[in-house]
Amino acid sequence: MNHTATLGENYTILPFEMDEGVMARAAIGLVVLETDQTIEHEWRQIMQLPGVAYFEARLPSPADIGLASLARMEAHITPATRLIVPDVELDVVAFGCTSGSIVIGEDKVFAQIRDARPGVACTTPITAAMAGLHALGVRRTALITPYVHSINEVFKQHIEAGGIEVPRIATFNHANDSEVARIDRASLRAAILAAGAESDVDAVFVACTSLRMANLTREVEEELGKPVVSSNCAMAWHALRLAGVRDSLPRFGRLFEV
Repeated sequence: MNHTATLGENYTILPFEMDEGVMARAAIGLVVLETDQTIEHEWRQIMQLPGVAYFEARLPSPADIGLASLARMEAHITPATRLIVPDVELDVVAFGCTSGSIVIGEDKVFAQIRDARPGVACTTPITAAMAGLHALGVRRTALITPYVHSINEVFKQHIEAGGIEVPRIATFNHANDSEVARIDRASLRAAILAAGAESDVDAVFVACTSLRMANLTREVEEELGKPVVSSNCAMAWHALRLAGVRDSLPRFGRLFEV
């Protein structure tokens, strides 16, 4: 007996075909800290591209940012990566913590990601920022962070080891990630314009995925006359480029034109 017939004449099983879904051009995975309030909001704006999709998972993270607490996140990277649409082949996985990527080490972050997704292209905010600064031809950057002194020193050493000088550091000196996400537009703008105006820098790097920069970058670049690179924008740019998506998005800054 035809099983379909037993369902009744008013019940129809429809034929279908499948396409590539929402990710015809790129599927990007994003690991987000449990305390982060900003990165998803900014990536939703940047990633509004036909055929590009990003999927995320969160991992345990400290509210108070310190060297020891950042290092402990390493153990959670692989489990979080496994949760990102496990049946979908991802083009790129991005780990959303700037300071954590430096403290843990980019290679170790990538190894943890690839334990769950062998062979996948990887990026972090600092990986992306360095790639972006080099792509823009930057030799000396001001560094703006929300971090305490011990973390800022690690940042400076890391950036300079990558071939870019850091003559100036300006910090909000605040360790609570939840509150860092509420640092307002006026505070960020003033900090960027002050640090970037100095003659010994040719760009500004605003580090931390909690800082809201996506809708501020173009404005301050035009006023300053120098490139401004931020964690979330740089990582979105780098993830897109690693996935082969080269769309120009100038509203998010000069970086999206290279």
